[in-house]
Amino acid sequence: MALNPLTVRKLRRFRSIKRGFWSFVLLLALVFVSLIGELLVNQRALIVRYQGHWYFPTYGANLPGTTFGYDYSYETNYRDLRARCRAENRGDWVLMPPVAYGPNENTPYEGVFKPAPPSWLDGPAGHWLGTDTTGRDIFARLFYGFRIAIFFSLAFMALTYLIGIGIGCLMGYYGGVFDLIVQRLIEIWSNIPFLYMVIILFSVVPSTFSIPARIGLLLAVMVLFSWTSMTYYMRTATYREKARDYTAAAVVLGAGSGRIIFSHILPNTISTVVTFMPFTVASAITAITALDFLGFGLPPPTPSMGELLKQGTQTLTTAPWIVASAFSALVIILILITFIGEAVREAFDPKKFTTYQ
Repeated sequence: MALNPLTVRKLRRFRSIKRGFWSFVLLLALVFVSLIGELLVNQRALIVRYQGHWYFPTYGANLPGTTFGYDYSYETNYRDLRARCRAENRGDWVLMPPVAYGPNENTPYEGVFKPAPPSWLDGPAGHWLGTDTTGRDIFARLFYGFRIAIFFSLAFMALTYLIGIGIGCLMGYYGGVFDLIVQRLIEIWSNIPFLYMVIILFSVVPSTFSIPARIGLLLAVMVLFSWTSMTYYMRTATYREKARDYTAAAVVLGAGSGRIIFSHILPNTISTVVTFMPFTVASAITAITALDFLGFGLPPPTPSMGELLKQGTQTLTTAPWIVASAFSALVIILILITFIGEAVREAFDPKKFTTYQ
């Protein structure tokens, strides 16, 4: 399907803004890498060749230690198995990911579960960014924390825009009493304190709820208290476009409300909406990180940059690598998204690009 010439012009303008374009490419690459994260950062082996049999544990079921001759029935320690295969030299071998630690795996340091400093020179056996206060690999937790944060924020943006654009467009199109009533309801809803509601809600949520259910509940609460600002932009833009001659012409020709909204008004207001998207993603990542820092965000032991920041502030003098790693990762992600947002805002500037003359 061929793109609209105006859309092509906007995309070319975005590509010409090098800082934003390459930030977008880099962020897209990071998102893709995170999707195959289990092949790169994982305590499970990629391939195991043992006594003539092949095993692929990464995306399969847990393989107990008894499968490979150990005397325990819980999941195999593949790092130990790799060391044993190398020592025995019987043709068995284990292929591990580049980072051979999982985000929730506890490894002792000096016989105790405590923070371990970074060990870059030890290869897959080392902790590139050190470990946290319970011996979990920081790189692994940041890696999976990024994947959760970016997809959480994208889902947040999609749902927020879906509700905000829909209600705002209806307010601007129908106006009158409907617009007045919805405005009053939005004003009342906007005055409900978001943080207090999160604290109250998560204090009564049963611990029996699964982690995905708790994450979904947090997403729903954040969306319910964040969609209102988008309605005002869409309401204003819809009022403006409704007064244009092409809208009046569509009404005279017998077009229904649905066709006018989706075929005429929304395409001419989308430029304004697109420019807010990267900044909405950045604000969602910042919000979820702040909630995790306060202890009201993603349920433990979900990997999170906010949770690492909280640990880092508590161990600032004894384990400074924790807060340094988490803070650096957060700053890099927000810088990339901000550069993308600036480029999108300039390329899709409604004052420069519009579908009418």
